[in-house]
Amino acid sequence: MVTAMILMNVERKEVNNVAEQLAGMEGISEAYSVSGHYDLAAMVRVKTNDELADLVTKKLAAIPAILRTETLLAFRAYSRHDLEAMFDIAD
Repeated sequence: MVTAMILMNVERKEVNNVAEQLAGMEGISEAYSVSGHYDLAAMVRVKTNDELADLVTKKLAAIPAILRTETLLAFRAYSRHDLEAMFDIAD
């Protein structure tokens, strides 16, 4: 599985509309409006790098209100849930 975060600059008046489009898109598990240098962040979980490439270069590129993207590939996942499971002692 390929996990990535896509950070986006979006036309201000279109942030909500684009977020709704992203939330319904296959491969995007979550979409967030965020503060800082970007307007939206999307969590992507797809099976292959080719699927990620299609998502970024075809699907997102087809949304004119998205002005710029930055894609961050995840190498390894660390979460509180994973750490708790590692140290959980069965009864």
